[in-house]
Amino acid sequence: MSASPMSSMDGADGLDIMFDNNSDAECTVVTVEGKDKAHLLMSLTGGFSTAGLTVISASITSDDGRVLDVFRVQTADGKKVPEDQFPSVREHILSVTATTSRSSMPAIYGIVAAAEVERLKPLRSQSTQNDVDALELAAAEMAQAAAELVSTERDIIRMRAGNADSRALQAKEASRTEAAAGLERKMAAMQAVLAARRNLATEPEKPKSPTEKLLETLKPPTPARAAAGAGSGSGSEILLQAFNWESHRQKLYKQLQGRVKDISDAGFTGVWMPPPSDSVSPQGYLPRDLYSLDSAYGSEGELRELITAFHQNNIKVIADIVVNHRCANSQGSDGKWNKFGGRLAWDASAICSNNPSFGGRGNPKQGDDYAAAPNIDHSQERIRNDIVQWMKYLRNSIGFDGWRFDFVRGYLGSYCKQYIDETVPAMAFGEYWDSCEYTDGVLNYNQDAHRQRTVNWCDSTGGTSAAFDFTTKGILQEAVGRREYWRLVDSQGRPPGVMGMWPSRAITFIDNHDTGSTLNHWPFPSRNLPEGYAYILTHPGTPCVFYDHFYQEENNLRKAILDLLKVRRRNGINARSKVVVKKSAADVYAALIDDKVAVKLGPGDWSPNHQGIKVNGKELKVSVSGFQFAVWEPQQ
Repeated sequence: MSASPMSSMDGADGLDIMFDNNSDAECTVVTVEGKDKAHLLMSLTGGFSTAGLTVISASITSDDGRVLDVFRVQTADGKKVPEDQFPSVREHILSVTATTSRSSMPAIYGIVAAAEVERLKPLRSQSTQNDVDALELAAAEMAQAAAELVSTERDIIRMRAGNADSRALQAKEASRTEAAAGLERKMAAMQAVLAARRNLATEPEKPKSPTEKLLETLKPPTPARAAAGAGSGSGSEILLQAFNWESHRQKLYKQLQGRVKDISDAGFTGVWMPPPSDSVSPQGYLPRDLYSLDSAYGSEGELRELITAFHQNNIKVIADIVVNHRCANSQGSDGKWNKFGGRLAWDASAICSNNPSFGGRGNPKQGDDYAAAPNIDHSQERIRNDIVQWMKYLRNSIGFDGWRFDFVRGYLGSYCKQYIDETVPAMAFGEYWDSCEYTDGVLNYNQDAHRQRTVNWCDSTGGTSAAFDFTTKGILQEAVGRREYWRLVDSQGRPPGVMGMWPSRAITFIDNHDTGSTLNHWPFPSRNLPEGYAYILTHPGTPCVFYDHFYQEENNLRKAILDLLKVRRRNGINARSKVVVKKSAADVYAALIDDKVAVKLGPGDWSPNHQGIKVNGKELKVSVSGFQFAVWEPQQ
């Protein structure tokens, strides 16, 4: 046998992992040998799953504390694992088995729980898994996780009573944190299963008569909430964030001039541009002289020419408005940086009084502090008037069509409302970014409180501004990265982000210059990027595609985005489109959009044609597919 081994020992407790693509005609054979430990088999199979591999069969041998396990695996598309992926898969398996190792559980019920999980585990790979099976499996896994936590707690009590070594105790306490996180994850999964059972218990809607269908089409659309103002524009907007964190190095305005036609042909209706003003930082987020539009991205003249080119191709241009803070040009009489230059020659009286490092003499800050620069006091009418006049200049003279408000947690939404009302943009949206809800380091299933805070901010603007849907980003990347697709529906059967509460005010996205790019503060799993775009480009809300992703050929990402954009435009999917979640389980999510476009995420099996879903009496056809996703639309 000619094998392609990738093996090394990971210390005394490590595993030797070897890959072989030659001995089996259909599968890659993976041999795992080493010291046994609690739940190793579960960790291994889970590791293969999260690596995007399907276990076809397994031979398990355990003797005298050691294991020799042989797995036959395939990729999601039923092929052998490419040899160039062996190292990354191996590292992933080692990582998973290292971070999920557990202490032994109490014999009374811990072993029983583990046995139940082993018995029910094959249900995960069955596409016909019913609600009772899913509930039973979730209950068994939760019981096992609870037993692990109890066992760890008891070990800690015994170690403390026996004056155990401090290092050993610290290690055990770290295991307790891990066990608590594992239990939280299983509890979240159980919560999702119970929610799905409540939703699925609803009687199916009776078929409508032709008359009822006609009357329904004549009804005016009813948004999730009533609001006036710019918001997300017409509802059919598709945005491109036309920069990343390093774009200032490429003379962005000139670079984009050569890409206007490409952006237009792709179907984008708007581009979000970086902050246009003179700035201490080249990225523009520490603005100084607001009226000076010669920046690291290019000159004012180049900016005007670029906006004209976009307008000639029917593309709106959105300016990044940074008005929570502003950097001074020089030091004041107190030796602090609070003397501003240019046409807006403010002094320390324009700075919030609880900004002592900059000698602020204005009113106290009404929102979150931004420590890197003087925080501007928006409560003063003269300051707001100055900001309005500057924004009118950007709108009427420079040609910007709308606003993206940076760091809106720093000042009241009512001030944004004034800026929007007085400048009349085509669309406006804010960056209300706060942390999702976590327990023991695990993302909670229920993120209602998180998305409600975003909705409350939109409300505070009188509904005139939309906001980035950070809730959807957090849930979506957790779902695809950990194969927890049950997260993609809330307890009421709706999408779990802002798009499920107020879709016309949800700007959906996968990454931006902060979360991705070179900063990588909170990146989306790279291999799942096409899958993520399959979600936001087929669902309600206003999608915003990241510049880096649009021009990334790797993993066929650019092609997937282009194809998905065509599906969205061809079928008229918009910010208020209707979503009916058809399935939401551990390994698969499926939904029907506007009763005509079907989408599936995850490695699990699902097809609208197997469910009897038809449009105009015809089955749907696959129009876009890729790693762990597929989209169907009506036949022409």
